[in-house]
Formats: sequence, structure tokens, C-alpha cells
Amino acid sequence: MRKTLLYLVILAVLGAGIYFAFFRESTSSSFSDKEAGFNIKDTASIGKLFLVRPDGESVLLQRTDSGWMLNNRYKALRSTLDQLMGTLVKQMPLYPVTEAAKKNAMEVLSTEGVKIEIYDRAGKKMRVFHVGGTAVSGTGTNMLMDGAEKPYVVHVPGFNGYLTPRYTVRLTDWRDRTVFNIPQEEIKSISVQYAGKPINSYRLVREGGELNVIADPSIMNMQPLNKRRAGVYVRAFTNVNCEGYLNGLPDMKATLETAPLQSTIEVTGLHGQHQRADIYWMAINKRSKNLQTTNPDVPDDYDSDRLYAVINGGNDTVMIQQFAFRNVFHKAYEFYQSDSATGNMPAPPSNVIWKKGDKSVRANKTL
Repeated sequence: MRKTLLYLVILAVLGAGIYFAFFRESTSSSFSDKEAGFNIKDTASIGKLFLVRPDGESVLLQRTDSGWMLNNRYKALRSTLDQLMGTLVKQMPLYPVTEAAKKNAMEVLSTEGVKIEIYDRAGKKMRVFHVGGTAVSGTGTNMLMDGAEKPYVVHVPGFNGYLTPRYTVRLTDWRDRTVFNIPQEEIKSISVQYAGKPINSYRLVREGGELNVIADPSIMNMQPLNKRRAGVYVRAFTNVNCEGYLNGLPDMKATLETAPLQSTIEVTGLHGQHQRADIYWMAINKRSKNLQTTNPDVPDDYDSDRLYAVINGGNDTVMIQQFAFRNVFHKAYEFYQSDSATGNMPAPPSNVIWKKGDKSVRANKTL
């Protein structure tokens, strides 16, 4: 019995020693920063990031007093930046790439990898390393410190995917997606002009601190302006974003030339801000929800969820979602209804109606 107990104690000690040795070899503490310093705990100290591929495609991100800028021209997309910063904090080396996998890993790093240069706020270089593909094991990402001899498999604890997409150099992945963003108290005017539907169109203007909505006389004579609704509406133009950029896609120019205009929306601010979107219908496709269920605000030939928009002075073509613009797409008569009409809206003038087949369907959206 004593011998058995002694053997168990010895096995426990040996097991603990083996586990400790393995664990120590599997943590970043056993690797030098020169060979495997892939993480940065204090991302607040970072002032600039430069990411570049071997083919020359690159992005430059810089911290400024007005926020992060992309390529000295655009605002950076906060969600993409936050994801990369979080990765830099959490990622850690697991182990050196094996000799058997090293040749292939180095080839991918040199031909397809992304090099990232990280600088502090004073412009001093903090880190430089290369991000490659997925590790042979399928868990972790191959990375190589600049000047090091061997790459390492790096991961984020608790995340099973690979990290390469977080080091994207695609400009559209990094660009801010704002279409409209003017604080409500700074809005000077809003113009919403529906193509072919002037009865639905209107202008909201701020006059002497008061909001007024100018529309077709038949609309304005319905009853007095609902000032509460006008006040709610100006809030809709803060942080209105597109889904993504379509610049450079094949046939996009031809698509826009044949797509009917849905509306033109312009917003001006008290401090000279001007934002405009020319919005076009997107043809119905196999993914369109209104193949099954019609939408009273969307003609049957067009997608009920998404539209095209041309923004930034005609320089950018983007995709927008009806959901994101649901508080922007209102009609003139809604500003001249009482709040009691909510949920049981009176019929607007007959020329507000969309014609869908042999049925007339009225909009039923309220502010």
C-alpha cells in the first residue's frame, strides 16, 4: 500500500513537471519580442499603422485630433480599426512553425502576406511583422517578425479562426461608411425629392430657430404642420451609413445608367456642411424578399431591402439598406398629420399611391 502511494506521488510530480515544461513552452513568456513580439498591450500609444502587400497594395492609418484618418484622405471605419487594435492586444504566439511547414509558410508570407508597420504617437517604430496564411494545424495564423529567421503560429485565445482578414489592405474595408451625419441642432435644411412623385417630396428648413416643412399646397392644406414630427425627423440624419462601397465593380456604371432614380436627398448644415445622395432602385433578384411578399413602398420590379446610392459629389457608389434609411424615407403628408393618426393613418391624396399591378397600395409609415 505504501509502495503504491509512493508511486502515485512520483507520477504526480513527474506529470506536473512535464505539464509545466510544456505550458511554459506554449506561452509568449518563453519567446523573445525580437522573435515573437506580435502583440502590443497599450494600443493607446499607437499613432500610425501602415499595412502593405507584396504587390504594393497598401493602407495608411494615422491618428489625428479629429480621429483616425485613412490615406490622409478619408475617415477610417471605426469597427475595422477596433477589431485590429483588439487583435494586437490579444494575439500571442503558440509555437514556432515546424521545419516541415516552414518552407511553405515562408513562401506564402513573401508572396501573399501583409506587412504591418506600427509607430507610436511620436513617429517611432514600435513593431514590424508579416502576417501570412493559416497554420497547417488549421488553428492559428503564420506570422514572422521582421528580421527574424523563423515564423510562429499566432492565435487569439478563444478564437478558432485565422487572423489574416483582420490585416486587410482593401481600401473599402477601412473607409468610413457615412452617408449622412449632421447633428440635429446643426441642420439648416433637408430636401427629399422622390423621382416622379412630387406630391411625396418636401423641403424641411430651419427658419429663425423654427422648423418648417414645405410641400405641395394640397399637402400643406391638410392641417397644420406637426412640429413634433418635424423635430423627430431631423434626428434621422445622424450616423446614417451605407452597407458598403461598389466602386470599381464591373458593369456598375452601366447598371446605374439603366437603374431608375428613386430619390435625391440633400442635407445642409448651419456651418456649411453639405451631404447629398442620389438613390437608385436595385433590380429584383433571387434574394429579394419581395419575391414572396410585396412591399407597399417598393414597386414590384425592384428589391425591397437594398438600393444603390451615389454620394460624395458623385465620387462613390454604395449600397444602402432600406432598414438603415427607414427613418429618412418619409413622405410629405406625414408631416401634416396629427399624432392621433399613428396606427390609423388617414388616406393621403390619391396621387401619393404607388400603383402595383391592378391594386392600389398606400404607404403606412409614421414618424
